[in-house]
Amino acid sequence: MLDYENLRKLNQPFFKAYKKKFSELIDTGWFILGNEVKTFEKNYAEYCGTKHCIGVASGLDAITFSLLALNLEKGKEVLVPSNTYIATILSVMQAGLKPVLIEPDIRTYNISPTEAAKKITKNTAAIVVVHLYGKCCDMDGISELAKQYDLKVVEDCAQAHGASFKGIRAGNFGDVAAHSFYPTKNLGALGDAGAVTTNSEEYDEHIRKLRNYGSTVKYYNDIVGYNSRLDEMQAAFLNIKLTKLDAINAHKRKLANIYLKNLSDKFIKPLVSPDYFDVYHIFNIRHLERDKLKKYLLDNGIKTEIHYPVAPNKQVAMQNVFAGIETPIAQEIHATTLSLPVSFCHTRKEVAFVCEVMNKFM
Repeated sequence: MLDYENLRKLNQPFFKAYKKKFSELIDTGWFILGNEVKTFEKNYAEYCGTKHCIGVASGLDAITFSLLALNLEKGKEVLVPSNTYIATILSVMQAGLKPVLIEPDIRTYNISPTEAAKKITKNTAAIVVVHLYGKCCDMDGISELAKQYDLKVVEDCAQAHGASFKGIRAGNFGDVAAHSFYPTKNLGALGDAGAVTTNSEEYDEHIRKLRNYGSTVKYYNDIVGYNSRLDEMQAAFLNIKLTKLDAINAHKRKLANIYLKNLSDKFIKPLVSPDYFDVYHIFNIRHLERDKLKKYLLDNGIKTEIHYPVAPNKQVAMQNVFAGIETPIAQEIHATTLSLPVSFCHTRKEVAFVCEVMNKFM
């Protein structure tokens, strides 16, 4: 059986370095906000091209803190993609703001600046762009829109470590940018972890307080904060893996290229454009008989995933939030998308096998 993802195999090349670092860290006796976190924040800021990076406990907290740092008036509207993972929307709500769903570009699956312009009102204060599947959003269009309507921009880079648009890396476009290092990400920890990147001294200082009980000096609390600190151990593991992130992305791009070249055109494949450097956290295709295709692949020994099976406005938890709101483009994507194996642990031969099996479907 070909796994969709195998986290043991994925991390196996790093086990020796992980174990050595684990022993070293145990010996230091310092486990919260120590040198490993400081080192990772410095390294990851440099990687993204930003002045600051603040490590937090999860990707959800990273988005929430990004929004809180903007100090927007409670109840203001924030534009979000209608086909994003629910974490993006939860963060808006947890920051005391109102999420407004924006339909994506059906070709890229990312938020459409044209559709976003239609939903801007006098109450709109910000836009959260999600670089879905490892492809950056159209940041020219987003930046123009933000400038025209004086909107704050938050990037959700959970799936886009190392992705770029016109030579600029994700995490360096918005006022603030949130990153998740969930274990399956291209830059994945061995547990939950996240970070915020920004070029603003003000936002950097505010988020550092938010993550640590509202404090920068022990026992002195300036604001109402949270307990959401990037763990020293996870930071240590991330420091090791960050040195190989470009290699991980290069491998996934090679696997993606096999799919792009060999899969039949009866499957809708990801759009490729010279302006975008895609890192393929997820390689998704679309097909009208997605569920039959998924079962067919499983019957032939190939596991797949669906990102995501249910649109946010159709989730039970969101029925009172988005009552009466329809999102036909998001619905089409959610009903037809299928994610194929494209892990750092997969081989070219395995991906060629997936292509061979898929091309025989129906």
